[in-house]
Amino acid sequence: MSDFKQATEISFAGTFACSAFSACFAELCTIPLDTAKVRLQLQKRGSIGNEVGIPKYRGMLGTVVTIALEEGLIALWKGIIPGLHRQCIYGGLRIGLYDPVKILFVGNDFVGDVPLFKKVLAALITGAIAIAVANPTDLVKVRLQAEGKLPPGVPRRYAGALDAYYTIVRQEGLAALWTGLCPNIARNAIINAAELASYDQIKQTILKISGFTDNILTHLLAGLGAGFFAVCIGSPVDVVKSRMMGDSTYKSTFDCFFKTLKNEGPFAFYKGFFPSFGRLGSWNVIMFLTLEQAKNYFRRIA
Repeated sequence: MSDFKQATEISFAGTFACSAFSACFAELCTIPLDTAKVRLQLQKRGSIGNEVGIPKYRGMLGTVVTIALEEGLIALWKGIIPGLHRQCIYGGLRIGLYDPVKILFVGNDFVGDVPLFKKVLAALITGAIAIAVANPTDLVKVRLQAEGKLPPGVPRRYAGALDAYYTIVRQEGLAALWTGLCPNIARNAIINAAELASYDQIKQTILKISGFTDNILTHLLAGLGAGFFAVCIGSPVDVVKSRMMGDSTYKSTFDCFFKTLKNEGPFAFYKGFFPSFGRLGSWNVIMFLTLEQAKNYFRRIA
């Protein structure tokens, strides 16, 4: 993405297809970590396991193990269907629109390095647009992931992804599919800016270092950096987003934010930080490595 000329060599349809495929592949590989992250974020102070006062989920690996033991290994892939729906739409749009919006800001004849603030602005815009379209898929994914092991005889809220879409619309109305839209736009615009702009900038910087070329090592380092920045910047809004989508008792974004802050303190906004970094770091590495190879393939066949 740091090579401005190469960005114009693939059509929007081609970039969208590469982006959607790469995002879906990364989602499939890393969703167990995302499930662990969601469970940790939704776990409130006072939530207990088998012993009074002891949290049910403790740490990324502990959460993964607990879910696998109590609910079965397949439970770690809860929400994968709406997750793939989300990545097809959100992943395709946010990455596919990034270079066209960036070109819009600097012009088709621009030569040189695009200023960082314009990269950030382009990513903020494309992240907001993409998630505004894909919010229903995100809502269903979080609802399915949030549902843990139920007592015997208690039915699950949703039989699957399609049933979840239908049930939410029937019981809560069509607008309910956009529950948590404001924190979701904030979260995804910010994380998209942190991911795409930082990947773009880190890759651009690495390529200026003697001995580095546009290869897998460069993509890996830039992907890890993008994941780290995304988690550091986006974790607080990510927690609020997960709680609003997983718990209907909150009246608004601010209500969720202040109740969490009052009841659990500021560190609650970084609950699941290491699962988030494990998830986003690995997700970005897999996604960007796959994306770069897919785009290279498109260039060869064009």
